[in-house]
Amino acid sequence: MSSHHIIRDEQEPALIIANGEACSMELMGELLEWSPLVVVLDSAIHRVLSLNIKVDVLLGDFDRDFDAEKIREEQYPIEVVHTPDQDKTDLEKAFEYLINRGFPAVNVIWATGRRADHTITNITNIVRFREQLKIVLLDDYSKIFLLPRNYEKWYPQGTPISLIPIGEVTGITTQNLKYSLNNESLLMGYRTGSSNEVAEDGIIQITHQQGDLLLMECVDI
Repeated sequence: MSSHHIIRDEQEPALIIANGEACSMELMGELLEWSPLVVVLDSAIHRVLSLNIKVDVLLGDFDRDFDAEKIREEQYPIEVVHTPDQDKTDLEKAFEYLINRGFPAVNVIWATGRRADHTITNITNIVRFREQLKIVLLDDYSKIFLLPRNYEKWYPQGTPISLIPIGEVTGITTQNLKYSLNNESLLMGYRTGSSNEVAEDGIIQITHQQGDLLLMECVDI
């Protein structure tokens, strides 16, 4: 796969490549084309470099059999960031790195699939950064992001839309979804808004008063 580096603008979303299930080359190529910075997490670097992708930053605790200095020499110029803090995941540390660099947004791939504990943690932890970084997790089946209090977007009829609460979310009202909510609550583990869909071509509206609400745009391949 060709190098990214088509643009160099920190107002564009960076790209993080985690170490879960790989996505399609098509999706990866679309994201690389517009990513000013590519961050790879820990031992995923070997899988990424085998795809001939230009990497800007390698970040992780490097707690496995791993020669970061050899990679630095072979892939120069590459920034190697050692983050040994075991109280945070490598993905959380990558978010903090981008915040410190001044990036407003990031797309994340390879963050789902494989180990279920990693997948759940990666999805739910994005709420911690809601005020600092716009985070979108993508794979071949889903696009996942945290909703603002008021959300509007145009979708075609029948688009699968799932509303997933992190904890409890109250005061949810929707328009132009097949199964509407009117000042209602969702609670993780008890009631979620999974497998809803857009009622007709046009703008959907989703508002909520309190809590952290994820939207998942899903497709069946």
